Amino acid sequence: MSETLSTAPPANLDRLAERCGIELMYWDIFGRQHFASDEVKRAILHSLGVDPSARDDEERVGSSGLLPATVVLSEHAPVLDVTIPAAAVSAVIELQFDFENGERRTLRKSLANAEPVSQDNWRVTRRISLDPLPLGYHNVTATIGSARVESQSRVIVCPSRAYVPERLAGGGRIAGVGVSLYGVRSERNWGCGDFTDLKAIVDWAAQDLNAAFIALNPLHAIPNRTPYNTSPYLPNCSYYRNFIYLDIESVPEFAGSGELSREERIEIEDLRRTKYVEYERVSALKHRVLKAMFDSFWHNEYSRQTPRAAEFRAYVQRQGAMLERFAIHSALDEVLHAEDGNVWNCLSWPEAYRHSESRQTREFAEKHSRLVLFYQYVQWLIDGQLADAQKHARDAGMPIGLYHDLALATDRCGADLWMFPDFYVGGCRVGAPPDNFSPKGQDWSFPPPNSRRHLADGYRLFSESIRKACEHGGALRIDHVMRLFHLYWIPEGMEASEGTYVRERHEDLVRILALESVRNRVVIVGEDLGTVPDYIRDTLKDFGILSYRLFYFEQDQDRRFRTPREYPPQALVSISTHDLPTVAGFWQYADIEARRAAGVLQDESSYRRAIDERNQEKQKILELLHRENLLPEWYSWNASDLPELTGELHNAIVGFVMSTPSMLALINQEDLFKDTEQQNLPGTTAEYPNWRHKMRYRVEELRDRPAADFTAMFRGWVERSGRGN
Repeated sequence: MSETLSTAPPANLDRLAERCGIELMYWDIFGRQHFASDEVKRAILHSLGVDPSARDDEERVGSSGLLPATVVLSEHAPVLDVTIPAAAVSAVIELQFDFENGERRTLRKSLANAEPVSQDNWRVTRRISLDPLPLGYHNVTATIGSARVESQSRVIVCPSRAYVPERLAGGGRIAGVGVSLYGVRSERNWGCGDFTDLKAIVDWAAQDLNAAFIALNPLHAIPNRTPYNTSPYLPNCSYYRNFIYLDIESVPEFAGSGELSREERIEIEDLRRTKYVEYERVSALKHRVLKAMFDSFWHNEYSRQTPRAAEFRAYVQRQGAMLERFAIHSALDEVLHAEDGNVWNCLSWPEAYRHSESRQTREFAEKHSRLVLFYQYVQWLIDGQLADAQKHARDAGMPIGLYHDLALATDRCGADLWMFPDFYVGGCRVGAPPDNFSPKGQDWSFPPPNSRRHLADGYRLFSESIRKACEHGGALRIDHVMRLFHLYWIPEGMEASEGTYVRERHEDLVRILALESVRNRVVIVGEDLGTVPDYIRDTLKDFGILSYRLFYFEQDQDRRFRTPREYPPQALVSISTHDLPTVAGFWQYADIEARRAAGVLQDESSYRRAIDERNQEKQKILELLHRENLLPEWYSWNASDLPELTGELHNAIVGFVMSTPSMLALINQEDLFKDTEQQNLPGTTAEYPNWRHKMRYRVEELRDRPAADFTAMFRGWVERSGRGN
């Protein structure tokens, strides 16, 4: 039986909270019902700029004219709601559509027979059915009556489903390998994986694994400062990428920028040998060399207006104000930190520079225009090398190629908030309610999006975030896809367990996601782990967005592991994620020991309980694999006889994943190579080398034993399961 933790609050406050999207209650993973307290509701309302004591509790978002500020429509059933004065209920409305391709269409409709939606003493809302409209982002101007009352709106016309290749839509299945690009080792890189390493990984995966895609960590720009600013899931900027992935030596300007010094060559050799990725050292070295390369570009290309310079100028023009703002932020960060080593982010900048549109910021940009151009140049190089890597993957026969990852978070001290502060809500942080992994809840310490501001702006930033994440890829993972439906808000001064969910306009966001998916021909995977209400998974399924299923988590209410046949076809299936133990680490308790060493498991009873629960899970897994005939008859049925992940057991678990009906199967390289250490240990910073683990084998060793043995095992299952290219 479910447990109710508190009683419902007063009706008037509830009504106002619900109008603003605040969910009055939620169910946690333990089956307990939580009601949001009056204090939480008032705090969230204040953060939204809504007075909880106001007598008029009606929330009106967008234009007060004939049309809402933004309308998101389905291409198959486009309708437009028009709000008119009650006296004009029989008038004729004129709609002028200006399509993004430059075409114009005018439509006249009588409102007399239009479908009524709502009405009060002064206003009437009627629904107009429209002729089919082209997909895309358009503008419409509505005019009514002899007084020529006029209203403008942004109209976004979307498909009913996201893109899925014909092969997958027809029941086909494929497989891929996941790689943390920063951790790729090679004899030629500068201490972290780069885009040339990625092309070598593509060749190996396409030819030896028969893989259809390479799944990557988010490539977002991050501060590259250890230990607090290296998470690819907490970007400095979610629209642009991290320059540490550049292959510096393949850039044309490298040859003309002078020889590397002896000290730099020694540094590169040392960085290749380090056990973990040294972000600060790698980024400092590459930044220094990039500066010299830009000087060469400036003198030999840009000032002479060569064809290469023209390509760069065209890129800068296409990117527009967004890239310019990011480059200004990067330039400010460099200059102000050089002046004062204690200034680490924009929150500690002088007040005059904390606003992207201030007079002082504009003056800084003019004074340091060449430095601003340098940071635009760096992003141009990244864009070109990543595009080349995706082309290389497709040319190698991969039907998907690169599979990108869009992080949920953005650093509250980073460029995104500096560039677009109005699009975030102050006074609250995003997190998660209590669960098995975090009994006190999670506080992710970044602000929630301002959905009303996004709506008023025509969802331009949301569209751009999806579009840029889709660039140079064939699939996109949406981290914490519940963000499109609701997020867990924690008011300032409160604990994570005291928060509640706030709804998003999911119908609009999911439709726009489908639009960008179709336009970019990118498969969308929604990471829907945790406590996910049924309506969310149903909506994602209806829109053709793949679910995200993990071997560890696929258990029923009786804690029975599901068989392969119980996995949904419209899904990606994998063993683990960056936040979970590797398959070898799971079997050998490496994650539990790491949590104990880091102080996450603070007492002996918690440690023993974790070990006991793991032993039970191991036994259930072993029995499941036997029942599915994935282990030989002679193999032990007793998990206590198997202290380590044997070759037979490893083969069986990979085979289990491959044998599911799910469209996409993903094996992370840590699980392929039987690594015991996971990439990230939640709840830790300096206590664990998060996001720094290097790949077990260098790129040059992937075709040699023992790596080749793992490769043969993977390929064998790809062919047996029919997931080959």
